Amino acid sequence: MRQHIIDRRLAGKNKSIGNRERFLRRYRDKVRDAVQRAINGRSIRDIEKGEDIAIPKRDLSEPVFSHGQGGIRDVVHPGNREYVQGDRIERPPGGGGQGSGSGEASDSGEGEDDFVFSLSKEEFMQVFFEDLALPNMVKTALAEIPEWKSQRAGYSSDGTASNLHVVRSMRGALGRRIALGAGVRRELKELEERLAALRAEDESGDDALVREHAQEIEEIEARIDHLRARVRGIPFLDPIDLRYRSRIKVPVPTTKAVMFCVMDISGSMDEQRKELSKRFFILLYLFLTRHYDKIELVFIRHHTQAQEVTEDEFFHATETGGTVVSNALVLLDEIITARYPTNEWNLYVAQASDGDNWHHDSARCREILEDKILPLVRYFAYVQVAQTEQNLWDEYMGLAEMHKQFAMRKVLDASQIYPVFRELFKKEGVDA
Repeated sequence: MRQHIIDRRLAGKNKSIGNRERFLRRYRDKVRDAVQRAINGRSIRDIEKGEDIAIPKRDLSEPVFSHGQGGIRDVVHPGNREYVQGDRIERPPGGGGQGSGSGEASDSGEGEDDFVFSLSKEEFMQVFFEDLALPNMVKTALAEIPEWKSQRAGYSSDGTASNLHVVRSMRGALGRRIALGAGVRRELKELEERLAALRAEDESGDDALVREHAQEIEEIEARIDHLRARVRGIPFLDPIDLRYRSRIKVPVPTTKAVMFCVMDISGSMDEQRKELSKRFFILLYLFLTRHYDKIELVFIRHHTQAQEVTEDEFFHATETGGTVVSNALVLLDEIITARYPTNEWNLYVAQASDGDNWHHDSARCREILEDKILPLVRYFAYVQVAQTEQNLWDEYMGLAEMHKQFAMRKVLDASQIYPVFRELFKKEGVDA
């Protein structure tokens, strides 16, 4: 017995979304490689966009069935003028393609282009931050979908019994009864006055006058009974009178975040170390854009002195001399106090350094972080772009053991940036 299945579901606009997701899953490794290369030439703010991904056509080949070598086949060639029945057709010579064979360029034939498709902003970030989540959200759990709150929006004619507004419903019912019965009551009042006048005249005792009024009085009394019935027929409360409290959902602006980028620009921080720091800052910025609609960037550079600068000055300035890290942390605390109250902003700090610091200053850095900064921030990530562990690293190790929102790692090569980032921000129970 043959069965037929008819799918009557309406097809939406994105009918191929399932195929696209399967395609991305199948070529995830190649997509990841392309996304990794895409960030090399972008600034932090420009990183928020999609990317064109090219996949060689040969990598998209599918298994097919074809006729093997040998065997006998009967084939009809329409319009044939060269062969007759019984002739044997020689097999074409095998080998390379159909080029000139001379090793020179040809002006004929077609090549095979790579398959190029556009990766959307959402897909771009999804590839970067798969299996990641915002760490240690103490006060606010943010999702990727907008938050909504219920808000009063007047009254509606339908709703649940729990939302019934009794006073508003009774007011509407009273207005309806007045509107429907006004004309009837006016006529009823006039007829009652006329009836009272006729009966007053009949009390005079004139039999001829009484007989003359009898028929009119009867008609008036019948009309009065009819009108009174109409008034009684007006319902006290009709379903159209019911009014319910109406509430609508309005989007709530997602909680704001600020990302502080703190970097050492002293003579020991060469361009290669600055490039490693920049890549880590870009990853953190992209990660936060998945969860916050409004993100501000603050760049603080330091050597022996600290100052807030633009992004271009932050990554391209060079200085000589020593390093005093505590000046940058003091400036960071001042900026937070002056511009970013913690009840309105989620604070994230990323600090990059080669670990070099004036030896009498490292203990003060730990004190500033522990007493002033760490109680205010959601997360503080310290990345050291050098192998040597100096006194600053030792002081920070004590903080990492006591504060969950403080993390520190070493990054020595560009290939370690992403694994270290995943280790810092991985979900609980998910291996990096």
